[in-house]
Amino acid sequence: MLTSSRLLRPLAAAALAFAALPAAAAHVELQAGRSYMDNRAANTVFVESVFAARPLGNTGINWAPDLSLGWINGRDIGRYRHARYGTRDAIWLAAGGVRLNLGGPDDWYHHFFYSFQVALHSGRTQALSSAYEFVSTAGWQWRHFSLQVRHISNGKLHEPNRGETMALVGMGFDL
Repeated sequence: MLTSSRLLRPLAAAALAFAALPAAAAHVELQAGRSYMDNRAANTVFVESVFAARPLGNTGINWAPDLSLGWINGRDIGRYRHARYGTRDAIWLAAGGVRLNLGGPDDWYHHFFYSFQVALHSGRTQALSSAYEFVSTAGWQWRHFSLQVRHISNGKLHEPNRGETMALVGMGFDL
């Protein structure tokens, strides 16, 4: 069971990271949810900063730089206790990439987005076993609220590659 002090540490760190984000950020968001590996859940918290969007030529696609700092709690799965990579360790990760969406602010579909990032993290687990990972997110953002599904894995470039798949809810504001 997650104790209150174990929950407060990552939230405090996320709040500090939130305060340290550059002033040029267009949108800053605190996201929380549950991450799943082998049908076992763990708490997760992210701070994400999405910078000003730019059009991608005349395609109707907009792109924006996207930075994240995240924490995924560990979980105890008995069959991995003595494996080279366990499941108990909490992981911190930093990621950067691009967020894409389609259309203008008045289009109904403009609030849907896809982002792709490359991440570095603090440790190795059954889910995240290489020094780098790829982060794919599909979501919906409206003003100060977002819903998203995120998957983090190394794309089968290193075994094991169980990955983390999470559902996140975010609250944010524009700077």
